[in-house]
Amino acid sequence: MLYHLNEFKNVAMMPTKMWSDAVGMFASAMPTEADSYSKILSASSQIIGRSAMTFDQPQFGLSQTVRHNEVLKVVEKKIMVKPFCTLRYFQRQREEGVVNFKDPKVLICAPLSGHFATLLRDTVKAMLPHHEVYITDWHNARDVPLKEGKFNFQTYIDYLLDFIRHLGKDLHIIAVCQPAVPVLSTVSLLAEYNEPCQPRTMTLMGGPIDTRVNPGPVNQFAEDHSMLWFKNNLISKVPGSYVGAGREVCPGFLMLQGFMSLNVQRHQEANFNLFKKLIQGDREGAEAHTKFYDEYRAVLDMPADYYLDSIRIAFKEHLLPKGLLTWRGYLIRPEKIKKTALMTVEGELDEISCSGQTYAAHELCSKLPDTMRSHYLQLGTGHYGIFNGRRWREEIQPLISLFIREHDRYH
Repeated sequence: MLYHLNEFKNVAMMPTKMWSDAVGMFASAMPTEADSYSKILSASSQIIGRSAMTFDQPQFGLSQTVRHNEVLKVVEKKIMVKPFCTLRYFQRQREEGVVNFKDPKVLICAPLSGHFATLLRDTVKAMLPHHEVYITDWHNARDVPLKEGKFNFQTYIDYLLDFIRHLGKDLHIIAVCQPAVPVLSTVSLLAEYNEPCQPRTMTLMGGPIDTRVNPGPVNQFAEDHSMLWFKNNLISKVPGSYVGAGREVCPGFLMLQGFMSLNVQRHQEANFNLFKKLIQGDREGAEAHTKFYDEYRAVLDMPADYYLDSIRIAFKEHLLPKGLLTWRGYLIRPEKIKKTALMTVEGELDEISCSGQTYAAHELCSKLPDTMRSHYLQLGTGHYGIFNGRRWREEIQPLISLFIREHDRYH
């Protein structure tokens, strides 16, 4: 029912979008002497029109990068395509073709938590000059046919094992936010059986390894509601108009509402600032705002089983830090990790994965020597700032690249 109501809302808002477009056209045709009024009218129409918009999956759009002052072409390649995810490679090329720079090979594990992997565009962009970059590009569950079966926490690890084994040895892996738990679990399994493709480094960024540490609003919300409540209130079936009709999902529009509710005032202020920029004619500032929020509001549906597993494992039962997490009957034991160096990154103001929750991975990986550990707390930064924006580009990314090169075979 939730999904159908949202679809009805989107259709019902179409006249509003058409009206706002018409008002914008009228404002642009107003005489010069009414310029101040036309700017207010035009800005108002844009704000109202944007509230009625829906946003499709964006593209990465990374066509080039610069390595040691040399401009390189970037071509996206699909390395592996599975029902729920595509392993994507950003191949760097010169004019004469592909070149092997022997730069460290990095797999970025994007979160499956409501946004598309393109939310990490800035993450990928900053890594490209220094690394061979791959990313997990999760599919919108509403577009996956029922015949492909269910997708849960166990399946997630299946996918990661396949990706890592395909990419082979000398790999470095980065988990941004939510995938910190399955990534640590996967590397633990590879270590348990001493597989040759164990990553050389594992960087966990703002992930819920142990949510009992310094609990925040997300943790409190999970504690205050039962698993039955989550299933009854946040799970819906995909309507018949989509390829995945009948599949149970946690709709992306609900996840978006949850994200925005954590910082209502900040989003309201941002919207008001957009209004002021439009009136002032600050096109560059307005474009920066709309670019970010177009990306932020583009959301995907999560498979219901995986969403519920994530809540139960990380926020309700705390299975990983308690030493009780299993994959297909096998116990996950991070203390078995001895060959993969560990780096954790946290934001001081992170309200989603509060400081200390990711650092907890160091205690779990108890057999690693100090020479294979690193932790960085970015002061004055919230959740999205640790993988996006100026502080990510100028302060965090250089440290991660340095850590990777220190533990890479070629350097």
